[in-house]
Amino acid sequence: MGALDGVRVLELGSFIAGPFAGQLLADHGAEVIKVEPPEGDAMRRWGVRLKEGESLWWPVIGRNKKSVVLDLRTERGRRLARELARRVDVLLENFRPGVLERLGLKPEELMADNPRLIVARVSGFGQSGPYRDRAGFGSVAEAMGGLRYLTGFPDRPPPRVGLSIGDTLAGLFTAFGVLAALRAREQTGRGQIVDVGLTDAVVAVLESVLTEYSALGVVRERTGNILPGVAPSNLYPTREGRYIQIGANADGPFARLCQAMGRPELAQDPRFATHEARGEHQTLLDQLIAEWTRSLSLEELDRLLAEHGVPAGPVNSAREVVQDPHFRERGTLLEVDTPLGRLVMQGVVPKLSDTPGAVAWAGPPLGAHTASVLREFGLEDREGAPYG
Repeated sequence: MGALDGVRVLELGSFIAGPFAGQLLADHGAEVIKVEPPEGDAMRRWGVRLKEGESLWWPVIGRNKKSVVLDLRTERGRRLARELARRVDVLLENFRPGVLERLGLKPEELMADNPRLIVARVSGFGQSGPYRDRAGFGSVAEAMGGLRYLTGFPDRPPPRVGLSIGDTLAGLFTAFGVLAALRAREQTGRGQIVDVGLTDAVVAVLESVLTEYSALGVVRERTGNILPGVAPSNLYPTREGRYIQIGANADGPFARLCQAMGRPELAQDPRFATHEARGEHQTLLDQLIAEWTRSLSLEELDRLLAEHGVPAGPVNSAREVVQDPHFRERGTLLEVDTPLGRLVMQGVVPKLSDTPGAVAWAGPPLGAHTASVLREFGLEDREGAPYG
């Protein structure tokens, strides 16, 4: 039994941010009813696909959810959605602002029928503000929210992180907002609206970037693999051409790194003996460490640095992550039986000691739960028409 057992969520919308929030809630036991159009959710076709056209993203983002086909372009589909909204705890959507209202699912009206309903809304720029009606994807939010500007090297255009980080950040904040609203409902008996813009989520993780500018007019720039003035903390080459990340910028870890290098005297060298000195001589220090790491294999470095208590680890691809025994034993990775075969996917996070959550099933076939969900909610198909 998950921590959210008994919580019912109606998930509308598509792509990543809202459905990722739904995935997180479902991982911890919420009953998430995923409404899909007759042609299926867009995520069934995104990412790397098998020869048959099946997406390998859908088994992850659709896991633990019940697939219900409703065509919200029809009055019948919208009516069934309204009926479902009367019977759930949370309605989760990530349409552009105004679409939910045009579908006849205005939050205020839904909450009048179901005062305990929590309506979680994810959009590019939120439900208010001058940019409210603009289309927005995660990549745009990463750019406008300041994250892309900080990514990469100063002599090159800012690159994509490699993942849809703007979307997943928004999904995380949305799931957090739902949990906060559920907690508040315990006190008040009333639901509320959770409003998350993708840009809100990106700006929220900017650390001290904005206050640095506010106080001193300092604009943090792209610095590649280093944090200026904080050393050593960088990627270093290994003998076979791979890279290892070493973060030994505090006095204790730096002294242990010097021991591992066989050069304990560096910890007493005036150029490196203090945090400030190491930052001032960052380039030279990185060169000395790189000369050492280049002489050893990744396996040797990883073992040696672990033995000396130096924070370090290899730069892993998907291959190395999947093969890492730590991730397997901890449950960070799971093997799940899916309609596409047995697949490795990420496990449930965070890990709760009493109600740990689980992956009960991967993303289901389209419409697999339409009949059972409508029957469960007393909404059997009495009209003899396809559910879609």
